[in-house]
Amino acid sequence: MSTSGNQPANADVWTVKRILEWTAGFLKQKDVESPRLEAELLLAHARQCPRIRLYTDFDAELTESQRTQMRESVQRRAKREPLAYIIGTREFYGRSFDVGHGVLIPRPETETLIDVCLERIPKSEPRHIVEVGFGSGCIAITIARQRPACRVAATDVSDRALDIANRNVQKHEVSGRVTLLAGDILQPLLAGGPQFDGLVSNPPYIRDDERKGLQPEVALHEPAEALFAGSDGLDIVRRIVIDAPKVLKPGAFIVLEVDPAQCKTVVTLLESAGFHTINIHRDLSGNDRIVEGIL
Repeated sequence: MSTSGNQPANADVWTVKRILEWTAGFLKQKDVESPRLEAELLLAHARQCPRIRLYTDFDAELTESQRTQMRESVQRRAKREPLAYIIGTREFYGRSFDVGHGVLIPRPETETLIDVCLERIPKSEPRHIVEVGFGSGCIAITIARQRPACRVAATDVSDRALDIANRNVQKHEVSGRVTLLAGDILQPLLAGGPQFDGLVSNPPYIRDDERKGLQPEVALHEPAEALFAGSDGLDIVRRIVIDAPKVLKPGAFIVLEVDPAQCKTVVTLLESAGFHTINIHRDLSGNDRIVEGIL
């Protein structure tokens, strides 16, 4: 399935097997990580079938429309557009979330953020949680699904994020317990005073000078406002920590995802704001990633 339209001499038909092999080789040449896996995901998307179905349909020939979609998708991926944006979804905490340009793609390390929050939220007692920077909505929605008695209010400044997160709220049937608010940091909630039992956020935390070292998928395609936060990467974290005591009840928790190198600094920031019992948690890769404290 040459992107220039030329088929190999021995290719009478483009079967699932042949397209998988060709695509995996092509993506490998373009330095795409996990080229075989991505070839499978792209082809499953083009055929609108589960990945496992590809292996039972090895000899099946693609329709012309499937070939066209696959060709366009492979061209986009070869230009290092993120796979999640091409297929329109990303799995997070065992659920599929709609994603697209303008929202941060959920990462596996953020699942640890969820785990730490869930340790602080009783399974059957009502709690009111606030999230700063909801993006796709995956954090707020996951907390609401994992804790059915919990309500979550979440803020974001992006209109695009609001659109996609609203779709995910409907998709995962939590519209009665997840409220999405347009606004900067905690501004939409400050007038309400201390009303929340916990605050969670995966804020922008990449230093501005790190941009050149990022993979093209991130630097060229994901929203800069969801990635970068000043010379030390903590501009947004500082604002969250300063305003958090204004909306949190005494005894409430705060849980933040940050860069491993920032954890100790964030501990100091939390202590200065009146938080105590502060702990650092490692992500699935073994890196310091999550900082939590109690007000």
